[in-house]
Parts: sequence; C-alpha cells; structure tokens
Amino acid sequence: MSRFVLITPNGDFERLVRLAIAGMHGSLHVFQADYLPSGPADILRQMVGEPPEVLILGPGVPVEGSLKLASVMDLQYPEVSVVLATPNTPETVLQAMRAGVRDLLDPGADPDTIRVMLERASLAAAGRRRGLAPQASEHADHGGAGRIIAVMSPKGGVGKTTVATNIAVGLGKTTPMGVVIVDLDLQFGDVASGLLLEPEFTITDAVMGAASQDSMVLKTYLTVHPAGIYALCAPRTPVEMDRITAANVSHLLDQLRQEFRYVVVDTAPGLGEHVLATLEQASDAVWICGMDVPSIRGLRTGFQILEELNLIPEQRHIVLNMADRRAGLSLKDVEATIGAPVDVVLPRSKTLPFSTNKGVPVLQEGNRDAVSKGLRKLVDRFKPDWEARPHKQLHRRAVFQ
Repeated sequence: MSRFVLITPNGDFERLVRLAIAGMHGSLHVFQADYLPSGPADILRQMVGEPPEVLILGPGVPVEGSLKLASVMDLQYPEVSVVLATPNTPETVLQAMRAGVRDLLDPGADPDTIRVMLERASLAAAGRRRGLAPQASEHADHGGAGRIIAVMSPKGGVGKTTVATNIAVGLGKTTPMGVVIVDLDLQFGDVASGLLLEPEFTITDAVMGAASQDSMVLKTYLTVHPAGIYALCAPRTPVEMDRITAANVSHLLDQLRQEFRYVVVDTAPGLGEHVLATLEQASDAVWICGMDVPSIRGLRTGFQILEELNLIPEQRHIVLNMADRRAGLSLKDVEATIGAPVDVVLPRSKTLPFSTNKGVPVLQEGNRDAVSKGLRKLVDRFKPDWEARPHKQLHRRAVFQ
C-alpha cells in the first residue's frame, strides 16, 4: 500500500486528492496548515510506521518554502518523491527541478490526472528505495534507454493510429506511467481524437525553447491520459509542420527514450524526412497493411527502399488489418507479395472503427473479441521476455527479398 502525505489548508484540493488515492489502495495523512514544518523530521515525527512514499505540497502553502523543504527532503530522504501543486510557469519549473521536485501538479487538476501523477511519483519512490533510478531495471535490456516503437504504413487509411493508440494503452497496463505516445503525423495527426484528449501543448511546443533543453520541462508539455500513459499530440495546424525538422524529431525521441520505458510513435503515411528520422532511432517498427492490393504493394516497395537505406529496425512486426476472406486475397497471398510473414492478423470488425470514433481504444475497455485478442498479441511482443517466446522468432531469419 502506498503512503502519501499532504500539506495544504485547501479543503477542496484535499477532497480531490482523497478521490484520486481512493482507487490506488493507498493511505493519506493530511496536515491542514498554511505553513510548512522546519524540516522533514517534523513531518515524520507525527507519523507512525515507515516514511511516506510521496509528499504532496498543496495550494495555500508558500511556494518558496515548499521548494526549500523539497531540497532538504531530496538530500535527507531521497526515497520520498515530492509533488508540488502550483501553477506551471517556466520559472517555477526550473526552480522545482533544481529543488528535486518530482512533478508539478495543476491545483485545479481532476482526480484522474492527480491519480496518474501520484502513481508515477510512487513508482519513482519505489525505484529509489531499491537503489535504482526509476525504471532502470526495465531499461537494462536496451542499454539504459526505452524502446522506440515506430508504427508505420506506406499509405493512409489502414488503421495505423488505431493500432498505435492500442499499443500504447496495452503497454500502459503493465508499465503505468512508463509509456508515451508521440503523434508524428504533423499535418493530420489523430492521436488526440483517438484518445479523446484536448492537449494544452503539442509537439511544436516540445521541440522549441526550454523543453528541448530539459527533460523535466518537456514532461510538463505532455498530456496525461486516464489509462496511465502520456501523449504528445500533433500540431494544431498543418502549417506548423514546417517548423519541425528531422533533427528536432531525433532529439525529441532521444529525450523521451531516457525518461520512458516505451515511446510509441504514430508516424505519417509514406517515407518523409520525419519518418526516416524516427527509423534511425527506432528499436522496433510495426508495419500496418490493409487487405487491398495497393496497400500490400506499397508495403513491399517501402521495405525495398528502407533496406537499401539500411533503415530497417532490428525488430519488425507486420500487422494485417481489416483481414477479410471475402476480399479476394488470402493471408498467403499477402505474405508472398510482401516477402515476409505476417505476425498479427486483425479481422475486419465494427469494434475498431467504433472505438476510434468514440475516442476509447478497445484495449482500454477490456473487450474480448477477436480484434482485441490480436491487439493483445501484438502488445505482448514488446514485453521484456518476448525473445523467449517461440512465436516471436519469425524475424530471426532474413524475410525480405
């Protein structure tokens, strides 16, 4: 059970925190005060048992004093994560970073957002108690950095964004707050609508200014999703695409892979410069193919081009979406044309388009139909022990001709 301490005179904020923690099987100790103790020892003396995992400094207490307390806490009790509830400004972000604050929380956030942030802070505290950086043990299999999963398709309209959002949500179930999905379809990205999000910031903000220089600032530009993942959504207008270079994309992905176990990238159709920059960083590529001749031939052509450029990631996963026997093509026909085995088949179903229109991925709802089963199989391919699973050895051979 996680242990939380809240210091605030604000009854409304206390109520929101209690609602957030109610679904976490955690305990909460509240100090209803508009002042701060002289040091961490004064807090711990009033508690029974082990120290808390997370200290929440709520609205109504002095921000300057909160930063000083956080600095002392970081030195004396580094296993305790400090969350500061205060309006987010660039100056406050930098001060909080220097003070060792784990996260900044909007005082007006809803209980779901608070819960997600507290879960992340609690996981970070658990990692430090083990003597490790957050998620370091999970990152060990990739040299201390997370996996970048590029979800791709030569042509649009094959369900790429739907698959990408389900991968992110599915991974978030086993790695809460360790997953971020990036919408790299810079002109017509749909991750925000596919996850029913209204982002305050977009990828344009993330690659400019302070966020590009500091990962803590970057995190404040991410949008929290109730499924326990983060999202970095596409620009608000297509014209902003011109402000984002391939170098910006490379740097952004490198920043995110240092902070998250999984970085799922929903790329734009085709092989533009931003897609190629993603492939240079990617550890995995998920290729989405529809059950139609143009999509299948486009996939084969894309493979050939990327093989010539030496941009085929080490781990490849091919998904046949909207599979239908009545389409006049068989699975063997598809594999023969693209020159590679299909790893996951998603049958044509009303479930996927309905979930996309609703903004709730099927893996978030826990459906048990054939499409959900196929998506879970795809998600399983990215778990740490996937190499030990026999059905995933298909890509150990040379499959491209």
